[in-house]
Amino acid sequence: MTSPARLRHVRWLVGGTGAGKSTAAAVIARRFDLDVYDGDRAEHDWLRRCTAERHPRFAALRDQRSGDMWRDRSPGQIFEAMAGLHGETVEFLVEDLLARPTDRTVLVDYFGVLPRDLAPLLSRPAHAAFLVPTPEFRRAALTRRYADRDRARANWGGLDPAVVLETRLARDALWDAEVTRQARELGLPLLTIDGNRSVDRTVDALARQFRLDTAQ
Repeated sequence: MTSPARLRHVRWLVGGTGAGKSTAAAVIARRFDLDVYDGDRAEHDWLRRCTAERHPRFAALRDQRSGDMWRDRSPGQIFEAMAGLHGETVEFLVEDLLARPTDRTVLVDYFGVLPRDLAPLLSRPAHAAFLVPTPEFRRAALTRRYADRDRARANWGGLDPAVVLETRLARDALWDAEVTRQARELGLPLLTIDGNRSVDRTVDALARQFRLDTAQ
């Protein structure tokens, strides 16, 4: 078990997809000169490092073609197959973060880690923020994101984007429910994103919570 003290310089911006985590992370990083750890990008290297024995759900992704995850499966089946649901991403996050210098605050921008797996790594509960978008906010965000046909094709192959989007939204709603339940049980901060607060105001709230003026 990694001591929380070894990761006391890390702040975690996690939660649901389409909540604006990456946008907020970019603004915070510029304002406070932080080092951003992009979990989505890091996953590509995790696929190389994972093993079928220790990370069966993650390793299964290596043999999938674009769109395979979403083909002929229900939102519940896709949710149950998520590596993050079963704690398979935590090992890689910890390894990567421990390999970085500790003299600069690191901001993790990532989707696939649950409160129960993150809680043991926190020296303070306020070092993590779980952003959960409302269904309306997420639908608008993902509709804009996948209006780019090349991006939709890269993620969903030749599947009908309109059909996959509905499956994706239903899958993500299941993830949000699990994040929310666990965060409340563990007393970890939840932030609802509904579009009524500007990015700057959201960043202000996160900076106060993370105590970035003192980096403690």
